[in-house]
Amino acid sequence: MATTGLQVLGLLVSIAGWVGGTLVCAAPFWRVSAFVADELVVSQVLWEGLWMTCLSELGRIQCKVYDSALALSGSTQFCRVMVILSILFGLLAVPLGVIGMKCTHCIEGARDVKSRLVRTAGGIFMAAGVAFFLPIFWTTFSVIRDFYDPDVAPPLKRELGPALYLGGVVAFMMLVGGVMLYQGGSAPSGVPTKPTFGKGAGPAKDNPTEGKQDKAYV
Repeated sequence: MATTGLQVLGLLVSIAGWVGGTLVCAAPFWRVSAFVADELVVSQVLWEGLWMTCLSELGRIQCKVYDSALALSGSTQFCRVMVILSILFGLLAVPLGVIGMKCTHCIEGARDVKSRLVRTAGGIFMAAGVAFFLPIFWTTFSVIRDFYDPDVAPPLKRELGPALYLGGVVAFMMLVGGVMLYQGGSAPSGVPTKPTFGKGAGPAKDNPTEGKQDKAYV
């Protein structure tokens, strides 16, 4: 029961992190304009994401998708690739985890196969968490670096958006959920039974002198 509960909890945490990662990927709130000089208008807020930019002005929000993917910077393209790869990893790990769980009856009578599927799903979720954490870390590093760089013009400086904080949380959830799944699939299910190859194999092995005593009285 403890192993089953660990598998269920790990799968739920992993799926929650994966769904949150999908929302973070689509959200345009990765970077926000920084008010560090008089050149910026306080009434306008610029939000930037991986797929679009949004301008908030006097309560109205206007969003625009990037015109060309090739015109984006190398770091943005890298973040796009890693986030999409993480989502694809999760899309592959979810059915494997559901099929391999002990509480499901997708593959009956094959405990070893189900354990392997659960461990595989856990490893894929861990890889998804690492892949999602890399763009979060790189974007955070570049925003902080440019903010304190005196050579960067004030209108080009950005601050950390709420999507970066949420992205760190969902990456951690996928990583922890993957570890729980892997541990749940690796835990022993019980004491294995000893195989017997004949009717007299068990008694003869337990008491090897029994046959000799019988022959002595013949």
